[in-house]
Amino acid sequence: MEKHLHHHHHTTTENIKVAFALNLGFAILELIGGLAFNSVAILSDALHDLGDSISLGLAWFFENFSNRESDEKYPYGYGRFSLLSALINAIVLVLGSYIILSEAIKRLLEPESTHPVGMIGFALLGIVVNGVAVLRLRNEESQNAKIVGWHLMEDVIGWIAVLIGGILMLLFDLPFIDPVLAIILSIYVLYNVLKNLTETLGLFLQRTPKNIDVDLIKGELCNCANVSSAHDTRIWSLDGERHVLSTHLVIAEDATKEDILRIKRECKEKLISTPHIAHVTIEIEYPSECCPDNSSDLIL
Repeated sequence: MEKHLHHHHHTTTENIKVAFALNLGFAILELIGGLAFNSVAILSDALHDLGDSISLGLAWFFENFSNRESDEKYPYGYGRFSLLSALINAIVLVLGSYIILSEAIKRLLEPESTHPVGMIGFALLGIVVNGVAVLRLRNEESQNAKIVGWHLMEDVIGWIAVLIGGILMLLFDLPFIDPVLAIILSIYVLYNVLKNLTETLGLFLQRTPKNIDVDLIKGELCNCANVSSAHDTRIWSLDGERHVLSTHLVIAEDATKEDILRIKRECKEKLISTPHIAHVTIEIEYPSECCPDNSSDLIL
């Protein structure tokens, strides 16, 4: 299982690296095109993409760093560095969207003519470049990769908006469409990024992962022979993809050493086979020493 996870994270790192290279190269082209065609939508996206490129580079570094094996300093490994990158990227996205909103509102109050043909050309190129990067990250599950995916999906949506705006401005003299599209895009992105930021903060605070049913897991543990109850069952996530679980199992007073070894083996096999659970710690207790403060957490 660990080997599979390592291979998966290596693939994630490569996908983020490709996304970084595509984003940086295209951001430079955007700056040139935005100035040449006098489009606030393109210039705003160029500024945002430069920020994205820094974030993607950081994500690439942290994702690669998070693949390091555990050691004395970080006994659970370096996976939470990937989560740190997700938090930084989410904050950058929020700030970038604020900058775009501010510039778009100014341009909405004082509309300026743009070059619709150039906007359409850049929009088509932007959809292709960012679309390829999105497709490479579409199946990734780490919080870092999800945030990176939103960076790129934002760009795809933005370029679709620019394409529509360019076509409308080519047909009609409506210069205000450019900033209006930028405002709509920014609000949409802010809404989705804030949801991801909330999820990332929850993981940082060691909230139980949403895809884990603690009661179901405790029920499965209690199905093992000689296990009468389970309590102090806690699950938190390293990076949104790999979870850590600890639990206390109350066993029969007459359980033998062989019974205890079997219970641990069976329970760990069940837990490790549960998707995303990578580390398990089991404490064995007898009824006479069961923690009274956790009686409400028992399954009988």
